[in-house]
Amino acid sequence: MEGLEVTVLLGLTILVGTLIAPRVRLALPLVLVIFGLLLGFVPQLREVQLPPETVLLLFLPVMLFWESLTTSLRSIRRDFRYILPMSTVLVVASAFAVAGIGVLFGMPWEIALILGAAVAPPDATAVAALGRLLPRRMFMKLKAESLTNDGTALVLYAIAVSLALGSQITPLSVTLDVLVSYVGGIAAGVVVAGLGYLLLRRTSSTIVINVALLLIPFTAFLVAEMVHASGVLAVVVAGLIVAYVAPRVTTASSRRQADAAWPFGVFLLNGALFVLIGLEVQYVVHEISAAAIGRLVLLTLAVWVTLLVVRYLFQLLNVLVQRPAGLRPAPGARARARVVSTVAGMRGAVSLAIALSVPAAVTEGGAVNGRDEIVFVTAGVILLSLLVQGPLLPAIVRWARFPVDHVEDEEYELAERAISGAALAALDDLASEHGVGQEVLDHVRSEGYRMLEVANARALAREQALVDAEADALDEMLGEPDPLGAGTGGPTRPVAPGADQDTGGGTAQIAAADATDGAVLQIIATSADVDLAQRSPLIRHDEHTRLKLALIDRKREVLLGLRGSGTVDDIVVRRISARLDLEQVRLQGIEEYD
Repeated sequence: MEGLEVTVLLGLTILVGTLIAPRVRLALPLVLVIFGLLLGFVPQLREVQLPPETVLLLFLPVMLFWESLTTSLRSIRRDFRYILPMSTVLVVASAFAVAGIGVLFGMPWEIALILGAAVAPPDATAVAALGRLLPRRMFMKLKAESLTNDGTALVLYAIAVSLALGSQITPLSVTLDVLVSYVGGIAAGVVVAGLGYLLLRRTSSTIVINVALLLIPFTAFLVAEMVHASGVLAVVVAGLIVAYVAPRVTTASSRRQADAAWPFGVFLLNGALFVLIGLEVQYVVHEISAAAIGRLVLLTLAVWVTLLVVRYLFQLLNVLVQRPAGLRPAPGARARARVVSTVAGMRGAVSLAIALSVPAAVTEGGAVNGRDEIVFVTAGVILLSLLVQGPLLPAIVRWARFPVDHVEDEEYELAERAISGAALAALDDLASEHGVGQEVLDHVRSEGYRMLEVANARALAREQALVDAEADALDEMLGEPDPLGAGTGGPTRPVAPGADQDTGGGTAQIAAADATDGAVLQIIATSADVDLAQRSPLIRHDEHTRLKLALIDRKREVLLGLRGSGTVDDIVVRRISARLDLEQVRLQGIEEYD
C-alpha cells in the first residue's frame, strides 16, 4: 500500500477506535490493538511493515519527551531509592530469567538473551496510557522507572547481538558499554537541554520557542547515537531539564500552544503504534511455519508469566530499599501494592523497537537465526500486557483498597491560597510601580478578594465533604443517625484562615500565607470612593491590564518558589500555571504572525 493510503487508514482506525472505546468500556489502546489484529487479516494490510528506525527515531523521542515533561521531579527525588534498582537490576534480572526460559524452549543462548533484553523493560507510553487509575505516587514511580529502564535494556541488547554475531565480549568491554551508554546519554541530554535553554531565553516568539522544543528530543537522540550512547536516556534527561526551566524561558502563549499540540501529536503517535502492533503480530504469525506456532505460543505465555513473577519477587526482595521513612503501612497493604505494581508493568513501544532492530543479516551475509521468533514472542508479550493486564488493572486496584489520596488536592488549594495572598500583599506596591489609579486598584483588589474567598471556600467544602463522608460511614456502622447532625448544618463549622469576608461595608479582611518567607500576614483593605477624575476608559483598561499582568507575574514567581522548596508537586504547578497562562493570554491577546 502507498504511504498516503496507510496514513488515511491509520487515521480512520484511530478515529473509529476513539468513538467505540467509551461505548464498549475498554481502554483505547486495547481497542486499537484489536483493530490492528482484525486489519491484519487483509493480506495487503499485513504487508504494512513498521521499520525499527521509525519507532526509534520518530515515535520514541516525541512520546518519551512529552512523558518527561509531565513527570514529577519531586517524585523522582523522593523515590529515587526505589526507581534506581527497578530500572537497572530488575531489567537485568528479567532479561536473564527470560533468556533461561528461552533456552528451555530450545533457543540458542544468545538469541534468548536478545529476547530477554527486548521484553525486560516496562514501557512509559503503555504505562501512561493504561496506568492513570493508579494512586498518584505509584503511577509516578512506575512512570519514572519506565522512562529510565530503557538504557539498561538497550545495553543488554547490544551485548546480546554482539554475542550472536560472534564478537568477543569481555567484562571490560561490557563495563565500558554501560558507562558510555549511561554517562554519554545523560551528558547528551544535559548539553542539548542547555543549548535549548540558551536559545529559548533569547526569544519570545511563540513559533521559535515551540520549534526549538520540538527539535530538542530529536537532537538529544541524535547526539547520543553519534557517541554510541543511549538516545532514549538522552531524551528523558533533556525532557526533565526542560520541564524544570520552561516556566522561566517560555511565554504564556507558547505554553498554551505547546500544551494543545503535544498531547494531540502524542495521542496520534500512540494510537498509530498500537494499531501497527496488531498488524505486526499478524505479519509474523503468517511468516512462521504452522508447526512452530504452538511452541512459540507456549514460549510467549511462559515469558509473560516469568516477567510478572520476577517483578513481584524482586519487589519482595527489595523491601528494605522501598521501606518508607515514615509510618509503616498497614498489614497486607505492601503486598497488595506489589501486586498492583506487577500488573501495571506493561510492555510497549521500546520492546517492539528492540525486537524489530534485530539484524536479519550481517555484512558477510550471515543471519541472526531466530529473528522472527524474537519478534513473535515480543509482540505476543506486548499483546498479553495490553489485552490481559490492561483490563485486569482496574479490578486489581479496587481489590487493593488503596486509601483515597488527597495530597494533590490539598497542595493545589494551598498553592492557590498562597499565591493569591502574596499577590494581594504586593498589590499596593505593584499599583504604585505601574502608575495605576485608585479606581482600578480597588476593582482589582475586589477581584483578588473574591478569588481568595473562592479558594478558601473550595478548601472548606472539600474538608467538610471528608468529614461528612466519615460521619456517614460511622452512621452506617452504628446503624443509627448521627446525633450531632454532621453534614446537615450542625451547630459549628470550621472556618479556615482567610474565609471571613465582610461584603457589606466595603471592607474585607483576610489572612494569607506569604510564600516567600512563610510569615502570616494580616491584610486590611478598604475600598475608597471611586476615582473622580474623568479618565478615558481606554486609560483605565490599560491600567487594569498592566496591574493584572503584574499580579500574574507575582503569582507565578511565588508558585515557582513553592515548587523549588518542594512544598507543592510539579503536577500541581502545571495545573495552576495553565490557568495563569490562560488569563495572561486573555489579557494580552493571541500572538499574530505574518
